[in-house]
Amino acid sequence: MAEVQAVRRRRPGRVGLPDDATGDAAGRVADGARGPRQGDSALGRPALQGRGSRRVDSATGQAAVAGQLAVRARGLRRSFGETTAVAGVDLDVARGAVFGLLGPDGAGKSTLIRLLATTLLPDAGDAEVFGMSVADEAKAVRPRIGYMSQRFSLYPDLSVRENMDFFATIRGVPKAVRRVRGEALLESMGLAEFAGRQAMHLSGGMKQKLMLATTLMHEPDLLLLDEPTTGVDPVSRREFWRILADLHRDGKTVFVATPYMDEAERCTDVAFLDAGTIRQTGTPDQLKALVPGRLLEVRVSDSRAAAPVLAALPGALSAHPLGDTVRLLWDGDDDPDVDGALAPSGVEALAVRQLVPDMETVFTYLAEPAPGNGESDEAAPSPVGEPARDTAPPPGVEPPARRDGESARPPADASQPDQSAAGEPVWAESGQTEEARP
Repeated sequence: MAEVQAVRRRRPGRVGLPDDATGDAAGRVADGARGPRQGDSALGRPALQGRGSRRVDSATGQAAVAGQLAVRARGLRRSFGETTAVAGVDLDVARGAVFGLLGPDGAGKSTLIRLLATTLLPDAGDAEVFGMSVADEAKAVRPRIGYMSQRFSLYPDLSVRENMDFFATIRGVPKAVRRVRGEALLESMGLAEFAGRQAMHLSGGMKQKLMLATTLMHEPDLLLLDEPTTGVDPVSRREFWRILADLHRDGKTVFVATPYMDEAERCTDVAFLDAGTIRQTGTPDQLKALVPGRLLEVRVSDSRAAAPVLAALPGALSAHPLGDTVRLLWDGDDDPDVDGALAPSGVEALAVRQLVPDMETVFTYLAEPAPGNGESDEAAPSPVGEPARDTAPPPGVEPPARRDGESARPPADASQPDQSAAGEPVWAESGQTEEARP
């Protein structure tokens, strides 16, 4: 019989980005974070009312007590026809945090980010960015944020430098500042030697770094990044996160949706979004502590055949194939009889060992199917008479301004969509995106 080999639980380290990426800044969200700009109190609105988010005590929670929030959402809701993409989200994001947003495809991640970026209006509820309403004070919010959509949205026939200069001009960055700041960003991101190359001829990783550099030209305090490394090679992903680590050290707030669990490990705080609702928030270590039972890795001769057999054992909470192994979440009093369970199916158990839960385990545990979770962003219809929405406007391009007297939000009974706009990282690649609309 394959015996369970327990591994020593690693002593918890500092929460947040790893030491090689952040140095002494890791895990200290409030320390060194950029304080409020002069005039925040004058622009601020009365505190939003509503129920608190489901969260464990975290760095973000501590910052909320001190009032040092970059984002505060209460009851935020957005629907597309009969499909509810964001269903009453309550969320706090501390200033200076690297806040990761996780969730299955169609959970509403892109819609939530676009609401915070003011490219969509909420149907109900509100969110404040540095104390300013995204619904009622969008023009005041936009200079403070930098939004980077999933897909490449710059001009392919312009060069790297021309794209940066163009969008900085739109943002009102003075010419002298544009030149100095642009050169510094190109150098820091390894793009200086490609400044004259057309954007269409850049690699995937270079395109993502160019989008980030363009987003940073007006020096936003909050970065909203929608799966910025999807489809990028592992080396480029690692370089991209090193850049985010530097921004974290500089006191920038980063709000990033990611499908990669190794990237989630690098965040100071994480929220899990499912069916438009925040299920849990906390630090990566705190979310890992929520996983019940023991995590067992069962190496077998046929993982796909073994997974349903092991999942049916009394005491099994879940079982998922991963390569030539099955990850079994076990809550029984005794070790599972893996050999006896698999023998009738002809599958051989080669080894069993106990693992420390990682963020992949957290994701699998929280994403277990629940009744009524069939809706998704992908099912959201396009507004009547308009083509399917592909991406948000390029960084720096604002959606059409509202006409004088036009309401800042749609009526509560509007039936149509609004017409406005554990171990070493794997660094695996994925081509999936959340908003793969035709």
